[in-house]
Amino acid sequence: MLTTRLTELVGCRLPLQVAGMPGVSTPALVAAVANAGGLAMLPTAGSPLALVESALDEVLRSTPQPFGVNFLIPFLDREVLELVSPRVRMVEFFYGDPDASLVEIVHRAGALACWQVGSTSEARLAVDCGCDVVIAQGVQAGGHVRGTVTLLALLAEVLDAVHVPVIAAGGIGTARAMAAVLAAGASGVRIGTRFVAAAESGAHPSYVAALIRSQAEDTVLTDAFSVMWPDAPHRVLRSCVERAQALDADVAGETMIGGVAYPIPRLAVPVPTRETTGHVDAMALYAGESVSAVERVEPAADIVRELCDGAAALLERAAAEVTAQQPAETELELPPASTKG
Repeated sequence: MLTTRLTELVGCRLPLQVAGMPGVSTPALVAAVANAGGLAMLPTAGSPLALVESALDEVLRSTPQPFGVNFLIPFLDREVLELVSPRVRMVEFFYGDPDASLVEIVHRAGALACWQVGSTSEARLAVDCGCDVVIAQGVQAGGHVRGTVTLLALLAEVLDAVHVPVIAAGGIGTARAMAAVLAAGASGVRIGTRFVAAAESGAHPSYVAALIRSQAEDTVLTDAFSVMWPDAPHRVLRSCVERAQALDADVAGETMIGGVAYPIPRLAVPVPTRETTGHVDAMALYAGESVSAVERVEPAADIVRELCDGAAALLERAAAEVTAQQPAETELELPPASTKG
């Protein structure tokens, strides 16, 4: 039931992609999702080549399954792109106009190129640049948001506009939501917020606890956390914006990256990880409107199984109901053959 154009193209078993979330999507999380049949993205986010290669090595030691890497255009290093592309199945770009020269680097390395977009015009441009897959991101998404309209509205337009597989992103956290976008024509779903609470996530425990306490209405689309990345709207928990704005300090805390301590300025982009200290509740706690579905910490494989098995069952049930509602076929009665000779 869940074989799609995306799974056939990429070689993964399930049409579920996990977002490449800096600080959250650890090599352990990427490998766990890949081994469970999904497609996980390893973030690069401007990290030096040595750290990216170390993370890639760890994933490759842990899984033979396909996975990908994510590049944020404002922080992209072409040298890193050229060196890591031959080692992964998919390279994904986000937050910048599609660029044919980047797609060419990926294809030359033998990988698939993917672009996350927030509009139909951006989707068309991505395909014109040679992208093999497009991600349509609705405004309900957590983290940095490119889209300005709801997912289903954007998805319908993008599906009509491009011929490549389209992944739906933004506010998907349940099997029912996954089934809905697959039924609408998406070739896969992209999920982030649910996996912040995965056991293999790198997120700080207080961040995870805040997600578990929250509902969709507790998120807000804002530009508050713009230090280090200005003019880039993002969806976070409303509580962290309020606490960051009330914080009477220039530095919210400190985190470790590659064994080196770095300060986190107040209202800066980085999420709090397990290595972060300080005012965690006043840091960027990214969350999509799917946060209502985050109820507990659980292994990534269990989240993948719950979503995909549930979506498959819902789609199968819907198909059976359609079949049951169709009128029964009746045999056409023919008049008796004439015996007149």
